[in-house]
Amino acid sequence: MLTGLEQIVELSHKYGVADYVKGGGGNTSFKDKNTVWVKPSGTTLVSIKAKDFVAMDRAKLGTLNDVIPPADPIEREALVKEYMLNAKLGPDSGRPSVEAPLHNTLDAVFVVHTHPAIVNGMTCAVGGAKVAAALFPEALWIDYVDPGYTLCMKVRDRINNYKAKRSKEPPIIFLDNHGVFISADTPQEIDELFGNVMSLLSEQYKAVGISTELKIGRLPDKNKQESAIAFIKENYPQDEISVHVSGNFPEPKGPISPDHIVYTKSYIFNGTPDREALKDFRRKHGYLPNVIAWDNMVFGIGTTQKKASLALEFAQDGALVSQLAEAFGGIEYLTDSSREFIENWEAESYRSKQL
Repeated sequence: MLTGLEQIVELSHKYGVADYVKGGGGNTSFKDKNTVWVKPSGTTLVSIKAKDFVAMDRAKLGTLNDVIPPADPIEREALVKEYMLNAKLGPDSGRPSVEAPLHNTLDAVFVVHTHPAIVNGMTCAVGGAKVAAALFPEALWIDYVDPGYTLCMKVRDRINNYKAKRSKEPPIIFLDNHGVFISADTPQEIDELFGNVMSLLSEQYKAVGISTELKIGRLPDKNKQESAIAFIKENYPQDEISVHVSGNFPEPKGPISPDHIVYTKSYIFNGTPDREALKDFRRKHGYLPNVIAWDNMVFGIGTTQKKASLALEFAQDGALVSQLAEAFGGIEYLTDSSREFIENWEAESYRSKQL
């Protein structure tokens, strides 16, 4: 018989594939009365091992509930990071996921948090909350809140309200422009809940004729690809970049979720990427683009081939989420204040550097 830690490893691998998360996104946990084992930040679910999970003292982690946090977001998140590190039971484990307090709030033994495009087609849509209420009456919907401590405390309060009314926890929590939490006491229940969510939403897309696959255009011949990549490398105002290329697709026009901002940035460059145009983009947005759409191709840019590949992968995911959101009133981009929080958030900067 598998231990609880072995079971959460199996669940992590099952829901760590591309249909559910990309890059270092998503997190999982297993708990008993005194300890919660949480995925470390930046580690991929699909590759995690039992020894990688961060063991945390639930009582110490729970003291965050009584903290009066600083108003300044940078000071607030620094304080939260200190509390979470103090709750660690082992000195050699990694940095716990920023959502560890939320995992601790839930009483369920197993918690799995992912960002499937099929789900985010609803959570990132204008009419997402209304659809969720109709399709999943047992679920809890959380309007967009900045991730980290603020989100954890908001969800804690909403869970307590839910429990007061229904005498049980919500098995499903949908986070606006973010993803979904599924919690249960057995892996079998986790599978049943996820299966129901994915199938019901897939039926909704099929009913209105929206494909759950992103159509990507054919790449031009090899010479044209290589010429375009050489042009980008020559004009990009940064040394030693890697470039990953795909055929064209309808790239997102704004920031969709925290993960999309972390790996793709909030905005994609569209047009001829000559040196002056790229400098203009940086002056306007404060950063160079991680994704360039040009000449019927889309290019992921990164300091490594892995990061370039991830930038392109998340751009494609954003395009698919935008496509699916048409079933529920169209895509709803993050506000400027929400976007700026992610762009300047140390925790997400840390996570992106782990890959």
